[in-house]
Amino acid sequence: MTTHEVEDILTDILERAKVLDPANARKWFEKLTVCRLEGGSLGISCPDEATIHFLQENCKSSFTRAAQQVTGHLVTIDFNLEQHKKIDKTSKLSPHELKLHPDYTFDNFVVGPSNRLAHASCIAVSQSPGKTYNPLFIYGSSGLGKTHLLRAVCFEAQKRYENLVIQFLSCEEFVNKFIRAIEEGNLAGFQSQFRTVDMLIIDDIQFLREREHSQEEFFHTFNALYNNGKQIILSADCPPGKIPSLEARLISRFNWGLVARIDPPSYETRVAIIQKKAHLRGLEISDDIAEYIARKVQANIRELEGALTTLYAVATTTTKPIDIELAQTALEGQIKASIRHISITDIIEVVTQHFDVRLADLQSKKRSQSITEPRQICMFLARNLTKHSLEEIGGHLGGRDHTTVMHACNKISLANESDPKMNALLNDLTKQITNPVKI
Repeated sequence: MTTHEVEDILTDILERAKVLDPANARKWFEKLTVCRLEGGSLGISCPDEATIHFLQENCKSSFTRAAQQVTGHLVTIDFNLEQHKKIDKTSKLSPHELKLHPDYTFDNFVVGPSNRLAHASCIAVSQSPGKTYNPLFIYGSSGLGKTHLLRAVCFEAQKRYENLVIQFLSCEEFVNKFIRAIEEGNLAGFQSQFRTVDMLIIDDIQFLREREHSQEEFFHTFNALYNNGKQIILSADCPPGKIPSLEARLISRFNWGLVARIDPPSYETRVAIIQKKAHLRGLEISDDIAEYIARKVQANIRELEGALTTLYAVATTTTKPIDIELAQTALEGQIKASIRHISITDIIEVVTQHFDVRLADLQSKKRSQSITEPRQICMFLARNLTKHSLEEIGGHLGGRDHTTVMHACNKISLANESDPKMNALLNDLTKQITNPVKI
């Protein structure tokens, strides 16, 4: 079989695999090459260890099924590092062991007002581990990009410092390893594994709650690393002081460095995220389609990705051009099931009920604090939860001009970043607006 014929087979396999598993289809599949095809075994060459890990964990089954459908024979799939990149490394942990993901890099992270501080701080610690923000604590609701940033730190730090020893794992994995070490009588080995690294990154640290022995162990691990100038990065779904049943001494240490919050993305940021995620999948979509999805899907980034996966699956199976009509048809069920259209009226109803004020008061010229704050919150939420222009938002609230609305949005945004009570209030109002209680 000629090289050209082998390449054609791989091309067919990749296209078939995308149809079988649209959620894991990626544009960079085009960079994969064949290193071996013999005796019912297909060896696929990959550019780096992160790609190998992604394919092994997510795509082996679909690639195998695709290969068997294309060739008509039983075929096994192996993923291998490109020959010229097979060099010895002195680092104790390879990218494969770190479970790096080729999508989760800083280049693929869309930066907006809701995540700018967290993004900048992660870049800083990846460039100078242990010297800038230590510890770095990132928090926010599920599906907003915390894990993406943590993996991007690993990716960048590993690239800059080949000998850097990194441990990246979830809090649940840390606790399970600790329990196993106690059962096996190997606590010294566990402590050596985590107290001698250059960078310790733990995702979802809130799961330390109500685990007294694990908190005790992590306290000493934290101290050992911090005292030796080693980088510590943690993520959670809430700030340190809000984690239930967490020891005060741990809360204090988590607050020693920088605590950065990630908020739900604004409309403009959602559009940019959709376009970026579509590009990663090799999916060409127009601005109209990106804007349509951004208007309809507002909860988090995972739901945006789910909408794109659905659109990709429909487009590849129907072979129809991706236009706004196809997008509306493909996403109709998903949107009806989990997303509701939000109007300024919806926002005003929730805000007026919470503050016990009238719509007439919000639309009036009154400047008392009891009226001004609810009015500004309405403007802020309308800006983030709808596609309405500043002028349209102002029109609903007494015919105010766009500069007044912009001032209100900036003021509430600053309060959201600096005042935990305002942050909690906005999150609560947003939940009421996006997920109304049905009576």
